[in-house]
Amino acid sequence: MPKKGLDMEQEKRGYSLKNRLYMLLLVCLLPLTVLIMYLLVMINSVSGQYDEIVEKITKANAYNINFKDDLDYSMYIIVVNAERANEIIDTKKPVQMIDEAREVFGMLSKEADTAAARTRLSGIIKSLNTLRDRVIEIEESALVSGSYETNMERLDLNIRVLTELIQEEIQFYIYEQMRNMETLREGIRSNVEQAISITSVLLIIILTGALTISRKIMEGITAPILRLCHAAEQAGRGDFKTRAHEENLNEIAVLNASFNRMVEEIGKLVEDIRVEELNLRAAELRLLQEQINPHFLYNTLDNIIWLAESNETQQVVNMVSALSDFFRTTLSKGKDYISVKDEEAHINSYLQIQQFRYRDILTYEIDMDEEVYDCEILKLTLQPLVENALYHGIKGKRGLGHIRVSGCIREGLLEFKVQDNGIGMKEGRLREVRKMITGEMERTKEKGGFGLFNVNERIRLNYGQQYGLRIESVYGEGTCIWVTVPAVKK
Repeated sequence: MPKKGLDMEQEKRGYSLKNRLYMLLLVCLLPLTVLIMYLLVMINSVSGQYDEIVEKITKANAYNINFKDDLDYSMYIIVVNAERANEIIDTKKPVQMIDEAREVFGMLSKEADTAAARTRLSGIIKSLNTLRDRVIEIEESALVSGSYETNMERLDLNIRVLTELIQEEIQFYIYEQMRNMETLREGIRSNVEQAISITSVLLIIILTGALTISRKIMEGITAPILRLCHAAEQAGRGDFKTRAHEENLNEIAVLNASFNRMVEEIGKLVEDIRVEELNLRAAELRLLQEQINPHFLYNTLDNIIWLAESNETQQVVNMVSALSDFFRTTLSKGKDYISVKDEEAHINSYLQIQQFRYRDILTYEIDMDEEVYDCEILKLTLQPLVENALYHGIKGKRGLGHIRVSGCIREGLLEFKVQDNGIGMKEGRLREVRKMITGEMERTKEKGGFGLFNVNERIRLNYGQQYGLRIESVYGEGTCIWVTVPAVKK
């Protein structure tokens, strides 16, 4: 079937095996993918919240540790040693530190997710603004003579108090974030417990649904295969009338259609073989019946009686021995194939008997190559041809006739030739005999040809249509029949 026609036929029938397998894979993977995506989203959300809190605590903690000490020390140097402060420290550093802190806590305030955190950060920013103003005032009055006492008082009452306040606010903010982390941890635990419950329920639903759907899909795949296997088992037991049912599964439908065609063809072949076997057995039976010819047997027995009455004891022994050998080979213990040597003995026994009866008109010669004796041949192949040569060739001629039987191996084939110098046949009769041998023309007792047809039919049924008989004849000169069969060693 062409591929295009096969594809159209598959589209009409239904889903393909590949599509059903993809569907099965989808049924198993899609729910699991959804579940995995849910877990990944949950983990990512929790991880993001955790990282955000840690980042805020880290930023705030950086100012909780060193900010107060650094700023107090810098301002102390500026107040105590205003003239040489630039040599000891960076006098711009306090303002820079405050500005950086304001920027950091301003960003944290924008990102605050609770009111308490925003309030706490707002207080820190206000304190930083006030601290900045006080730092600038001290820096401006540090070089003014007579302001040392005032600046020292400002350092204690403004700077150190404000940095202490800011540090406390930062600690409270960190504490709030730690509480948020604890809340997050409890949320994570709750989410994990919820995820475990949801996952368990989803897994049960997924497994149940996947098992149910997969079972239906697998039954849709295996059931047609099992039905096809059952049909194949029936065909294997010899039921060639069995047929596989039509299926919706494309590939199985194609297999079923091919199986049905195959079984139908096998059934036809088996029937043809059965008919050929019947024809073969019928041909063998007819040929066997011809060999056990009552007239031949009666005439032979009459000759034996006549010889016995004439006290021709040795001739009687020879005749009985030849007749015994003749029928022994004819029966051959039920075997279909015998050696060429046995077939030669068979025709020799037959010609011995007939030569006693037709001693005035019959001589014969058997000339076989030695190598043919190692081969086997279908029994009753040559004797009917010899009989045909005697009754239709030699007896129709006046004077002494001669029959020559020869055999050789040529190109892997056994080739026998039965030749007589009898009356021969005219062209019209030769054409009729050839047609009767091949079965192209009906045979009758008046027209003859039974023996030749039976031999040719048995050869073709046993060896093949390319083997059989070939006949040539010239009227007034004689007839020659060739037999060609495979050379099979015993």
